[in-house]
Formats: sequence, structure tokens, C-alpha cells
Amino acid sequence: MSPKTKKIIGNVVFVLLIGLLIWPTSRSYFQQFLMKIGFFKPKLEVPSTSKEFVVTTPPDVFAHVSFVNQLGDTVKVADLKGKVVFINFWATWCAPCRAEMPSINVLYDRYKDNPNMVFLIVEIEGDKAKAETFVKGQQLTLPISFPNSDIPKEWLSGSIPSTVILDKAGKVATRHEGMADYSSPDVGKFIQDLINK
Repeated sequence: MSPKTKKIIGNVVFVLLIGLLIWPTSRSYFQQFLMKIGFFKPKLEVPSTSKEFVVTTPPDVFAHVSFVNQLGDTVKVADLKGKVVFINFWATWCAPCRAEMPSINVLYDRYKDNPNMVFLIVEIEGDKAKAETFVKGQQLTLPISFPNSDIPKEWLSGSIPSTVILDKAGKVATRHEGMADYSSPDVGKFIQDLINK
């Protein structure tokens, strides 16, 4: 193969790779691949009082927070005490949000029948039609919810995807901003430990 042919092939491959990274669907697959090989592990640690306001805030401050599920039922956070609550904030236009959804679905399938666990997968734009289309298109079984009140800045400071896990007392057990693989055994162990407390 001549040097000129190698250069042309190299340029074509480079352009294809850039195209794949720009095209939203392929970007999602690429991000999922990176999660599966060990990148984007969620931070599973209790926020420290020196770094986060979350821990020093009494859980009752968040008692007014509520969401509306796909059926139109209101879900009040105050009514979820005694359960571990997994809350993921996302939007249909957010590529990293879409990329992590299959891993959240794996976690959901693992715990959906556990009476001590609740999942709130909150589409922050409130776009029910787009959210339902996305979930069906990806063959996900996740229960989608929508905001019904202000979301506390201690849970969502503007960056999505963001995930908060509340313990049975309603306190933040951990908070992670950015895409993550929630199907990993570490996440399962973290949640099971909270359920067992």
C-alpha cells in the first residue's frame, strides 16, 4: 500500500470516528462502552460536612418535595421514609443521561420488587411524551417521574445527570453528578447495606 493510500485511509477513519462521536446515538453507545470497561464509576460515599451542605441539612427540610409519576400520581418524599430512595435527574436531550439509563435499568430490575426500595427517575423538563418515547425506544422498564415542586439545590445543582440516594431516614447517603454505571456490584452492595440498616 502506498503512503498516499495509507494517508487517505487514515483520514477517512479519523473522520468516521469524529462523526461517530458527534452523532448522538453513537455517542451514547460509545459512552456505554466506556462505562462497561470501568470508566464512570459513581462516587459512593457519604458527603462530608466540610464539603457539602447536604449532610448538615435535616431531612425534614425536603419533606415538601414531590414528583408526579407516569400514572399521574403524586409521590411525596416525606411519604418515603423507611425506604431507600434512588433519585436520578435527567433530560431526554442529554446524551450522558441517555447513556447511563441501561445501567440504571439493570439496578431497577434487581430491586423493583423490594418493598424497602423506591426509584424516582426524574425527567426534569417535564416532557412526558419525549420521555415515554425514549423509554419505549430503548426497551427500558424504568418508572419515569416528573418534578411537582422545586428540586432542592442540595440534590440538583444544575448538572445532569445527577443521582441522589436517600437512606431510610430521608438523609442523603450519596450524591453523584455526571454519568455513571449503576449496574456495578459496588452500587448493589451500597444500596443493600442501606436497606439492611
